[in-house]
Amino acid sequence: MARIIGAVVIVGSGILVAWGAATMRRAGTNIRPDQPTLAIVMDGPFRFTRNPLYIALTGFYVGLALLINTTWPFLLLPVVQAFMHWGVVRREERYLEGKFGRAYLDYKARVRRWL
Repeated sequence: MARIIGAVVIVGSGILVAWGAATMRRAGTNIRPDQPTLAIVMDGPFRFTRNPLYIALTGFYVGLALLINTTWPFLLLPVVQAFMHWGVVRREERYLEGKFGRAYLDYKARVRRWL
């Protein structure tokens, strides 16, 4: 059962990545986080969460742990999430606030960081 759930979570994460990436391409901005952001994306999955691609990454991680049917990745998940939150997301938010100012702050007030 864990393997079936893992496969479903991985497929769902892949769909979320494809939707988020297509939305970002339509908005004319870079998908890779190491390249400059050219626009604030507020439609597609970004209507529901400011970080759909990072949620999908977490889904891949959890799905893979279920697929290989082991528990140790779940013990490391809080460490992975803490690194993602403090090392990546918070830094990106500071960058976006500096670059887009009020427009990003308004978006941030309307849409949750996660879910």
